[in-house]
Amino acid sequence: MNANPLFFTKTLTLNEGKPEEKRREILDYFHKTFDLDEQLFEAFADQSAMYRKADPLRHPLIFYYGHTATFYINKLIISKILNDRINPRFESMFAIGVDEMSWDDLNTSHYAWPTVEEVTEYRHKVRQTIGELIKTLPLNLPIGWENPFWIIMMGIEHERIHIETSSVLIRQVPLQYLKPISTWNLCSETAPAPDNSLILVEGKKITIGKSLKDRLYGWDNEYGIHATDVQSFKASKFLCSNGEFLQFVEAGGYQNVNFWTEEGWNWKTYKEAQHPLFWKKEGRDWKLRLVFNEIEMPWNWPVEINFLEAKAFCNWKSEVMGLPIRLPSEDEWFVLYKNANIPDQPDWESALGNINMEHFQSPCPVDKFRFNDFYDLIGNVWQWTETPINGFEGFKIHPIYDDFSTPTFDTKHNLIKGGSWISTGNEAIGNARYAFRRHFYQHAGFRYVESANEVVIPTDIYETDPEVIRTCEAQYGPDFLGIKNYYKQIAEIAIQYAGKNKKRALDVGCRTGRTTWELAKGFDSVTGLDFTARTIRVAVQLQENGSFNYVFPEEGELLSYHQLNINKLGFDQLVNKVTFMQSDASNMKSIFVGYDLVLINDILDQMYNPRHFLTGVHKRINQGGRLIVATGYDWSEECTIRENWVGGHRDAGEQIWGTDDLEMLLKEKFTKIDGPIIVPSVKRINKRKFSFNNLEVTIWEKK
Repeated sequence: MNANPLFFTKTLTLNEGKPEEKRREILDYFHKTFDLDEQLFEAFADQSAMYRKADPLRHPLIFYYGHTATFYINKLIISKILNDRINPRFESMFAIGVDEMSWDDLNTSHYAWPTVEEVTEYRHKVRQTIGELIKTLPLNLPIGWENPFWIIMMGIEHERIHIETSSVLIRQVPLQYLKPISTWNLCSETAPAPDNSLILVEGKKITIGKSLKDRLYGWDNEYGIHATDVQSFKASKFLCSNGEFLQFVEAGGYQNVNFWTEEGWNWKTYKEAQHPLFWKKEGRDWKLRLVFNEIEMPWNWPVEINFLEAKAFCNWKSEVMGLPIRLPSEDEWFVLYKNANIPDQPDWESALGNINMEHFQSPCPVDKFRFNDFYDLIGNVWQWTETPINGFEGFKIHPIYDDFSTPTFDTKHNLIKGGSWISTGNEAIGNARYAFRRHFYQHAGFRYVESANEVVIPTDIYETDPEVIRTCEAQYGPDFLGIKNYYKQIAEIAIQYAGKNKKRALDVGCRTGRTTWELAKGFDSVTGLDFTARTIRVAVQLQENGSFNYVFPEEGELLSYHQLNINKLGFDQLVNKVTFMQSDASNMKSIFVGYDLVLINDILDQMYNPRHFLTGVHKRINQGGRLIVATGYDWSEECTIRENWVGGHRDAGEQIWGTDDLEMLLKEKFTKIDGPIIVPSVKRINKRKFSFNNLEVTIWEKK
């Protein structure tokens, strides 16, 4: 077993112990996580490879080297635990871009990446800042969602996720750029693949999900309750090995469309895949690519593939065996897990499987770690399931990371369970729920089941997030109380005052996108920006799929069902004129420049630093371009610390109103050409309840 102490750290219990002891534990956990992350990047013999895209759907590795550090600062700024940034440029550049979502900016030309040395120095400053914060921040137990130390744990567990996902990307970097990590212990045990078999699993009633009082850190999708009766089924004794999967390859599985889903065949054809990504054939011999080296094919190790390949194998296996073979559901995996009475990570004396990097820093034979009748119920590689991720009953978001899960509730992300050899921290606990797009590669393989249990795969989901659905109704629903739709009206005002140049517009605070679409009627191109993917994904789905569904609460348990349709909205001819991006308005990337019009769309009083934004907004607007500010000046310290308010306070006893303070901030670079214009806005809460707001609109021209 490897003696490196970085490979034995465990996620922390947050509800017991003495505060100062817990503080020391968190500090140690933080530093070991930071060290392990940086150790991973020691695999680069040639740092120029950190600027190459290992996967065209991901950023180059330099992004992820910076991303895990900026995450701490960005979340602590948002939660008002920190007031000062370390490097605003880095904390914007490295903020977003991890899952090929349409709002991720993966255009390499938009980035002037810093040197590795600069990012390393930045990471050092972040380490110092967070370390000092852990030492001095008041600490009370238990640590729950509202505790400041929860945000620190969020940063640590987030970094541990990226240790694993970055290792997958490094695995795709050409070998000439890499070197071994001296402290890693790679498994050397190889043999022919063992014969797999199906073993009966008795049915049982299960309950999945945890409460907010759980002792371990968790991501939002882990909370809530899911209870069901799982009928008996059979499951494969081993994970599917490289040797077992070779049978599918040699049977022409990659050439037979009948074994693939439509999505899978489209992917296979596009990629021209003939075998798993990490396999390499040299003459008659096969080799396996690991993170930083290549070895002779270990046929008794688990195959590592994406969901689409695993599904095709199961379809082939079903035909060969004449049985209903498929991937397990999340429920079926959980039955296997519960039957084995596997303790959670903090309770291990030693990892029971090839997990937490405790045994190997690579996969190992599928018949090495036994759990009663089965092997590798946890660890070695993640296990794909048939289940697209969604929230349990009672699901709610964490306000500081409100788009961790909900963007994946789109039926396109399938759950992986059980963890891999490099899964650490939260990833290595039983309640962990991670999901990836079906064509993505992780350190993931599968076991298969023979089962008659029904797996419901939704093809059309209805949005139920309260904030999102009420925003949808306000933006796309009918006029309420005889008041014209604000989001359409503000776009009409913007077009009216736009001046002669109407090439490019920026809608800051676009939410679900209605104003962005309406602006496209008067501009050549419009970019809609919003802070959270929770809302912006509505606009993206309209653009990509042409429709979006949501459920609205009318009265008690009575609901109404709605579909937004791009053709009925009249936006079908505007699809190529709009772009939606996720961005922090208080710390926007430098690429958002050169606009003829910038609209601050009822977002000013929700920014954490609106004064900073307003003093620099002129840099984003062309000479003679227009700035339109629409705001209700509804200040609260929950959103914005008092010193950053625009108006709404007293200075030397004098009342400072928003209108006057705004003019003081803008008058050096802008001339006011009209306003304030009062534009009412109505949001429907339910069948009979509405919220009403008068927004003050001012129009400015850049000098």
